[in-house]
This record gives sequence, C-alpha cells and structure tokens, in this order.
Amino acid sequence: MTPHNEAKKEDIAKIVIMPGDPKRATYIAEHYLTDIELVNKVRGCFAYTGNYMGKRITVMASGMGMPSMGIYSYELFKFYDVDVIIRVGSMGAFDESLDLYDVVLVEESCSESSYARNQDGNMDNVILSDYDLNMTIRQTAKEMGKDITLGRIYSTDVFYQVDPKVEYRNKILGCLGTEMETFSLFHNAKHLGKRATAILTVSDHLRTGKETTPEERETAFHNMMEIALNSTLVIETESQN
Repeated sequence: MTPHNEAKKEDIAKIVIMPGDPKRATYIAEHYLTDIELVNKVRGCFAYTGNYMGKRITVMASGMGMPSMGIYSYELFKFYDVDVIIRVGSMGAFDESLDLYDVVLVEESCSESSYARNQDGNMDNVILSDYDLNMTIRQTAKEMGKDITLGRIYSTDVFYQVDPKVEYRNKILGCLGTEMETFSLFHNAKHLGKRATAILTVSDHLRTGKETTPEERETAFHNMMEIALNSTLVIETESQN
C-alpha cells in the first residue's frame, strides 16, 4: 500500500485502464466488467479490479493533471508491478479534421512541463507512447470497425490559458489537440521500463467552440472505452494475472 492507494499488491492487475474521472472509472467497471471489486477509494480515486471477457484488468482513476497522473501511474508501475497502463480520457481538439467524439490514439506527447526534468533530469519535450501497444490498439479498432486517428498531442499544465496558442501548437508543433496527463504517464513508463499509451475522445473543439456536457464526458465515450478494453484481450504481460 502507498499513501495514495490502499489496495494490496495482489488486488491490482497487470493491465490498468486509467480514466481521469473517478466517475468514469466507476462507469467502465460497472458497465463492462464482471466480478468487480472496489480495491481503492483513497482521495476518491476509485480503483476496481474485475474481468473483461475472462481477462483480469484494473480500472483506476488518475485525477486531473500531470502531478496526479504522475503519482498514481508511478506507484502502479513501481510498487504494484503493473506492466501496462492505457489512459482513456478527453481532449480538446486543435485540428480541423477532428470533430466531437472522434477517437485519437496518442503516438507522442509534447509538453513544456517540467515534470520529466524534475523527476530524473530528462530534458525531452516530446515523449513517445509504446509502439507495440499502439499497433495492437490500431488492429483492434480496425477489427471492431471503429475509426481511430494516430497522432501527437499537446499535454499542458494549465487548463485556463490566456492564449492556448492553437495555431502554433497545431500547425508548428503538429499537435492534434490538448489534454493534461499523457506527458507524465509516458515519462513514468519510460523511466521505469514499462508500457503506456493513451486513447482520447474529442470532448470539445478549440477552433469551432463545440463541446460535450459533463454527463457525456462521464458516460458517452463508448468507442474509446470499448477499443481499450478489447485491446487488453490480446496484450501480453510478463505474468498473466
């Protein structure tokens, strides 16, 4: 156990699906898993372990922002021996090719955050997700007949920005949109020799002004959830539990 997670080591599966919102974690567990057990409720970051079509997985909330994701993903990798984390979250779109509810698979996370530098001196501002995980997820989405866009995302520390620099971050940095967690997740995976990626759903668009409701963000992102869950069925871990 850690100061942030009361689960016993054996309560956490080798693969973790990680939404930001605790209510989304509850929704995924209750609607898709069987034999679920609530294994953590410290600070309201609920974690559930159960079975998805016979595969044991854990669904755990990360909370909002890189510091929160940084704590929970680091502890899962380091102290609970988790092999794989797939973030499932929302994003604000920059790119004109994207619309509400489109699903994006993150290939690279670009950020000006000091997270990696403070953690271990890593000066990179672009960190890659796991290539093999992404290949598995793309193939799974194809077999399910669901569209998914692969690309770079901008990971920010600041939600309410005076100037979100949409044109610069989209056209110059090549980012499809923005969110707040992938950079610390991908860095932790790299630092600890683990595997991580992120599947995001467009919840709002910074060019068009379109946006979804809080209720829709909690429960309506089914394509993202189902692609992530089905992908776990073919992801191999060091020890299947």
